[in-house]
Amino acid sequence: MFVKFLPNQYILRYRKGKLVAEGQGLSFLCMEQFNSACAVPVSNTDADFIFEEQTHDFQKVSVQGQLTYRITDYKLTASAIDFTVNLRTRQYINEPMRALSKRIVNIAGVLVKGVVGEMEMTEAVQSSRALAEKVLSGLQNDAELKGLGIAVTGFSVLQIAAAPETARALEASTREEILRQADDALYERRNASIEQERRVKENELNTEISVEEKKKQIRETEIATKRMVLEKENEIERIRTLSEAEREQLKLDAAIELERKRRELADLRLENARKEADAEAYRISAVMDAYNKLSPEVLVALATLNMEPETLIAQAFDKLAVNSEKIGTLNITPDLLASLTTR
Repeated sequence: MFVKFLPNQYILRYRKGKLVAEGQGLSFLCMEQFNSACAVPVSNTDADFIFEEQTHDFQKVSVQGQLTYRITDYKLTASAIDFTVNLRTRQYINEPMRALSKRIVNIAGVLVKGVVGEMEMTEAVQSSRALAEKVLSGLQNDAELKGLGIAVTGFSVLQIAAAPETARALEASTREEILRQADDALYERRNASIEQERRVKENELNTEISVEEKKKQIRETEIATKRMVLEKENEIERIRTLSEAEREQLKLDAAIELERKRRELADLRLENARKEADAEAYRISAVMDAYNKLSPEVLVALATLNMEPETLIAQAFDKLAVNSEKIGTLNITPDLLASLTTR
């Protein structure tokens, strides 16, 4: 008889109870009465689970999910679980995968029970990811699974649900909290609206008060203006009603006041002129005192500093005339005379 297995199966072939061949996807000729075979799956296997557990606060929760495992040591697994197949039909004589999955799920259930038992109910229903990570770590380090030659590659929690009564209670509590928050939000909006309306009313009232204040100021200004106009009109009317003598007296008083102002101005100008004359006299006196202290020769030298050449020549001739009795001979060239007469 020719037997051919699939590539995703690891085959252990026995003849008369002894292992004679092994490998993945074996094919061979054999006599059925002297041969047997075990077919161990090579690919990953998924197993669904649902657990009813109790939390730390004695509340029932259901944990639903899926785990994935694979066989890593085929001989070790085949020695623990019967994977014998019918050589004619190539079907398992028993149900080894169901038994293996049940054993792994039971180990996972123990771990889930331990993790959920340490949580409060409200915490447990919100900790799917944390629960999956803890249980997967425990399965990967479990000694019994290693003894079976099994490696768990994945563990996922799809849902953690509370009991229906508890769920309804939680929903009611949450619903009440949501409604309370909605009421609070509504009250806050109403309060904000009332506060905004109050501010608007207050601004409108302040605006009206400001307008009334402005109107009051305008009325007071108008009244003051009218009073001033009336006073001026009364003054003009009073002046018009004065007698001729009174008018003349007013003109005389005005002329007197004008003359008094003019006299004050003249006195002030006289006083200023006197002060200026005193200052000029003091300046001239100071200058003369300084000149008196100088010798005649220095004065003459200072006087000749800015003189024109003609003036200097004239002074020279004047000195010659004064001292003519002392002069013996005086020669004046025609060029000098011509230049003097020309200029």
